[in-house]
Amino acid sequence: MKISNIETIVVRVPFKHGGPPSGFGGTVWSTLPYLLVKVDTDDGITGWGEAFGYNCIPATKAMIDSVIAPLFIGRDPTQIEPLMAEMFQTLHIFGRYGVTVFGLSGIDIALWDIAGKRAGMPVYQLLGGSNRSDIKAYASLLKYQDPEVTAKVTRDALDEGYDYIKLHECTVAPVRGAREEAGDGVPIMVDVNCLWTPEETIAFANDVAPYDLHWLEEPVWPPENFHGLAEVRMATDTWIAAGENACTAWQFREMFEAEAVTLAQPSVTKVGGITEFRKVQTLAEVYNVGVAPHSPYFGPGFLASMHLIAASRNIASVERLYVELEASMFSAGTDPVAGRIPVPQGPGLGFDPDPDYLKTYRET
Repeated sequence: MKISNIETIVVRVPFKHGGPPSGFGGTVWSTLPYLLVKVDTDDGITGWGEAFGYNCIPATKAMIDSVIAPLFIGRDPTQIEPLMAEMFQTLHIFGRYGVTVFGLSGIDIALWDIAGKRAGMPVYQLLGGSNRSDIKAYASLLKYQDPEVTAKVTRDALDEGYDYIKLHECTVAPVRGAREEAGDGVPIMVDVNCLWTPEETIAFANDVAPYDLHWLEEPVWPPENFHGLAEVRMATDTWIAAGENACTAWQFREMFEAEAVTLAQPSVTKVGGITEFRKVQTLAEVYNVGVAPHSPYFGPGFLASMHLIAASRNIASVERLYVELEASMFSAGTDPVAGRIPVPQGPGLGFDPDPDYLKTYRET
């Protein structure tokens, strides 16, 4: 079996989220964009992956199309570990982090999809099996900066069956609004997307202490300031979570050695794919660190996260971006029901993108 073709496909899907226009990365989003990676083989098996993402999609797509994909053509897709190790080394001069690794992540996910389809079993079985039929999801809200809107969307998510809520807020008032709406006992997490110095973070943690955060996520700038994160962790009783901006297990090792986090948050579309994610999981177990994956996706990256979580012993829930999409990429079986999502059971990742969906939302 050989890889015969690699194609990158951008899709953009309109969505609603219950609040005013919002987004991340310096822009307001009117659609959710995703970069799919389609890997064809000469014996007719096609694998689907997903590479990060969002505002940097044009750069990631160009990196795959012009630099990464040609290196994979003609290679054996079943040799995932040695093939990915070779490509990481070959491409290191273009950066060990960022779009190079984002692109490799998308291809790696597609190779695992091929492996599962070739074996006739879901990816989680290839990863060691699972005794879980579904996984608890937590609602990951967009950034509203308004306590009334935050409270309303929190209530909407709770009414749909979610019992964990993550906010993307950097002021006290929306956190207070969510807590007052949710009441005591509902875990509330806050992601501030790497805003502050350690001192500023400690001050914020003290200000929101009355609202009993489950964890405080990525509070310190820059994200690789692991010693600063460790300083925050030592100064507060709140769990500290980080890692969505970390690429490769090597960077996570630095994080763990600094004792920076309670929870590590590898993102399968950014860290190096399923292959590298598994190495992070093993490191986390060795260092006694919990894992809470970053997975605000709706495509193959989300499916890959579900398989990794299903096959794990130390991951309790999956992140679900709390938006209402105009259409689903997959025909059925990936939407939450009472705050839980079924583990995909089909071969490979379990689902391929719906052809009608691609026809409608593909960017030309």
